[in-house]
Amino acid sequence: MKHHTGSIEVITGSMFCGKTDELIRRLRRATIARQKVQVFKPAIDNRYAERRVTSHAGNDYEALPIQSARDLLEHLDPATTVVAIDEAQFFDAEVIPLAQALADRGMRVILAGLDTDFRGEPFGPMPVLMAQAERVDKLHAICMVCGEAASRTQRLVNGAPAHYNDPVVIVGAAEMYEARCRQHHEVPRD
Repeated sequence: MKHHTGSIEVITGSMFCGKTDELIRRLRRATIARQKVQVFKPAIDNRYAERRVTSHAGNDYEALPIQSARDLLEHLDPATTVVAIDEAQFFDAEVIPLAQALADRGMRVILAGLDTDFRGEPFGPMPVLMAQAERVDKLHAICMVCGEAASRTQRLVNGAPAHYNDPVVIVGAAEMYEARCRQHHEVPRD
C-alpha cells in the first residue's frame, strides 16, 4: 500500500525510554497494513545483533547496518513505502536531506534516536530532524536515582559520572549508562 503523502516521524528521548520498542511497534503495524518496510541502523551499533534493531527489552526487527546515510540509497528497494532508521543520532548531517528526499518521494520515514548526548547537549542531526518532522514523540524513562520521569542519559565510568570532556560516542547499554532526571543528571567539568 502506498502512502498519499510522505512524512517524517521522530521518536526520541533518553536511553531506556522505549524508543526502539516504539519504532518496532510502528513497523509491525505497517507490516500488518501490507506496507513494504525497510529498516536501517548504523554499523557502529552492534550491541545486540548485527542485522537487527533490538530494544533493551529484547524486542527486535530485521535491519540492515550501514556506514553512512548515503549508503541507505544503495540498498533501498523501489517498492518500499516505510523507511525506518534506528539510532539516527550516530549518522552525520547527510541523514537530514536524505529523510527530506524520501518523504518528498511519498515515503513514511521513521527515525529513532537520542535527542541529547551524555552531557545533556543536542546530539548529532537529531535537533534538525525533530524541527523538520511532521510528528515528534519524546519518550521518558525512569530516573535510576529517584524514580521520577527521566529525560537525560547518564554515562558512568567505574560507577561515577563521566567527565564533560570524555568522548561523546561510546556505544554501550546498562553497563555504562542509566536514565536520570534533570536533578540527578551529573556531568563534572573539572
